[in-house]
Amino acid sequence: MKYVTNGFCPVRGCVIFKGNEKRIIMNTNVDVDAMRKDAVEIFQKGFACSESVIYAIKKGFDLDLSDDAIAMSSGFPWGLGDGGCICGALAGATMCIGYFFGRRTPGDEAFLKCQRLTKEFHDAFKEHCGATCCRVLTRGKEKNSPERKAQCISFVDFTVEKLAEIILREL
Repeated sequence: MKYVTNGFCPVRGCVIFKGNEKRIIMNTNVDVDAMRKDAVEIFQKGFACSESVIYAIKKGFDLDLSDDAIAMSSGFPWGLGDGGCICGALAGATMCIGYFFGRRTPGDEAFLKCQRLTKEFHDAFKEHCGATCCRVLTRGKEKNSPERKAQCISFVDFTVEKLAEIILREL
């Protein structure tokens, strides 16, 4: 699938201004299928769920974003450092929503939009995957088993597709 934002800056190197802050998005002609493929491939090479989501969004939108963002998400996998809580793919998506739509200063009303979009994504993830908690999603599957890896790949794949849909709709 190829998406072009509703006529919004459909050229390479567009800048979005939000208040006094700017965010650079290098590509708004996004191939969501390629992003999904990138996420799955990097997951299979050793990135975890949250890292794979951020990697694919960063690459697909050609974001002017340091790889430190990927590193910042390294504690999310296996439910927050193997705690079994929130799915890392969901946590990575939340970080991406914050990057595109979050606030940079106290009192910025972007916070409300970010919260709304995060809730929308959360609800879509829960409906599609059945839960948001890693231990519930992966119950009965050994941590490094092929069955669990295949299941997590499906979560990463869904996450990138749905996340890109929300981002493109809202730009």
